[in-house]
Amino acid sequence: MTPLDPIVASVLDSHVQSIAENDHDEDALFAALEEDDAPLSYLREQRLQQLHAEIARTKAQRNEGYGTYVEVKEEKALMDATTSTKWCVVHFFKPDFNRCGIMDSHIEELAPKHLDTKFLRINVENAPFLVTKLKIQVLPCVLAFIDGVSVDRIVGFEGLGYSANTFATRDLEVRLLAAGVLQRAKASGGNDAKNALSRAAKKEESDGDDDWD
Repeated sequence: MTPLDPIVASVLDSHVQSIAENDHDEDALFAALEEDDAPLSYLREQRLQQLHAEIARTKAQRNEGYGTYVEVKEEKALMDATTSTKWCVVHFFKPDFNRCGIMDSHIEELAPKHLDTKFLRINVENAPFLVTKLKIQVLPCVLAFIDGVSVDRIVGFEGLGYSANTFATRDLEVRLLAAGVLQRAKASGGNDAKNALSRAAKKEESDGDDDWD
């Protein structure tokens, strides 16, 4: 994939959700691009062409299921998805585990912003073979896959944020960027996400991660 011009990337990232939902004004996007006064006409034309191509690609990705956080009900479907997708993030969860709900809220925020990556979740009750094969014992457990190969594993909230019980969406994004399953930083890590997380954390019945045996 040809690297995106930084100006084009900035315009796209500011409007990615409206583009994916086909609720955007292309003239406004091109006007935003024009705000950067490119010194050379060929550079301006190159950026316009790249923006056109990326808008079309973004719409196509959304039509193929990217940009949403989807629950998969069967192990076979999950294995097919991870092996047929370049970049994939999978959350192994249990509905009654509060920390899994917290993880869900952050992944739900990332999914619409990263249309090159598939974000999936599966209830561990529906994945006994994978739970055993992947040695999943603590929930939440998030695995990052590239071309069907697991490249990173987040156990509980390990390695996220500055305390055992809290982290921001931006922290998760940074971890997934380091793993190579996300391509550009897009999360704001704003106060709304942090406040929502704080409220959810107060509801936890225990301080530790949830064991799953």
